Amino acid sequence: MQQPADHLKQTIYVELVRGLFTTLTPSAVMSLVFLLCVALVASQGGSTLATGVGIAGIVASVARLATIAAFRGETFSPALTAPRARTLEHRFMAAYLSFALCLGAYGGVLFAGPGADIHMLTACLLVGYCAGVAAGIGLRPGIAIPSMIIAMAPAIIVAALSGAPLYIGMAAITGALLAAGCRSVLERHRLTIAEIGKRITFESLARRDELTELPNRLALREAFEGDFAGPAKGELIAVHYLDLDGFKPVNDRFGHPVGDALLVAVSERIREALLPGDIAARLGGDEFVILQRGLRHADETEMTVQRLLQALHRPFPLGGRDIRISACIGTVTTADTSRDLEYLLERADTALYAAKRRGAGRAERAAA
Repeated sequence: MQQPADHLKQTIYVELVRGLFTTLTPSAVMSLVFLLCVALVASQGGSTLATGVGIAGIVASVARLATIAAFRGETFSPALTAPRARTLEHRFMAAYLSFALCLGAYGGVLFAGPGADIHMLTACLLVGYCAGVAAGIGLRPGIAIPSMIIAMAPAIIVAALSGAPLYIGMAAITGALLAAGCRSVLERHRLTIAEIGKRITFESLARRDELTELPNRLALREAFEGDFAGPAKGELIAVHYLDLDGFKPVNDRFGHPVGDALLVAVSERIREALLPGDIAARLGGDEFVILQRGLRHADETEMTVQRLLQALHRPFPLGGRDIRISACIGTVTTADTSRDLEYLLERADTALYAAKRRGAGRAERAAA
């Protein structure tokens, strides 16, 4: 079972990768600025080498835009997993660093040539790029910092080796600013990770039952309206309403701590009895709800119901004693996606009380 800390790290990671693919507009602006710079330098009699490197940069820039545009829709899917997010991040990184490499080479070539006006234009281009990187993808320092260094280093090195005092001073100042920018990116990343972690934790707590850590009614509704909306043709969804038999006497006889421990143990057995994709939630007290999807026939729910009844019929070893309880279950199935969750819960609850009237450990199924 995945540990909560690991799940939180993966959730934060996915959020940060999503942020990379929100940079389409600033990346497009940078592409236009770079194209304009290449055109201006070429119009001023730039060298063949500079033009060739500039064209390579334009191609890399277009590839970067294409990568963002191609995958940004997928990154905002709720179903995005951490492994898939890592693949998308690697594709983004390859495109981003390719452009940074071309930009750095272009800056180095221009600074190695004559023309203070061209050097000024190049410095503006490089500084603007680094500022955009820090602002746009600064939360992924593994991409941002190499991009900034690759883009700036050639121009800084050429300026420092020029022998001209002003250019040497410019190289020193730019290098110091670059180092400070990299430090700022790291610090911003650290603070943002903590903030995102707190936000996700608070959101998770608002959707979890505090005692059993099962989803609560809010999370149940979100799952129903999201993952359970629009079943495939011919498929059914099922709602099981489960209520424990004999829970109140346990609370009265052994006390609330034992009762709470019993609810936690019950929730674990419910989890173990479910299939992948099923969702169990605690609505409060000793009431639980299970959502199922992908069913081909209403009779398939019987297997789940029997697993649940058998799992909860076994003794619960708590506090040096074996506690025995049972459960009743009311089930409703439907293929109608227009049905509201509350309506289905009401129908399942009606079936549950019909089961209880027959005795402990019973189940009933009703039509939606």
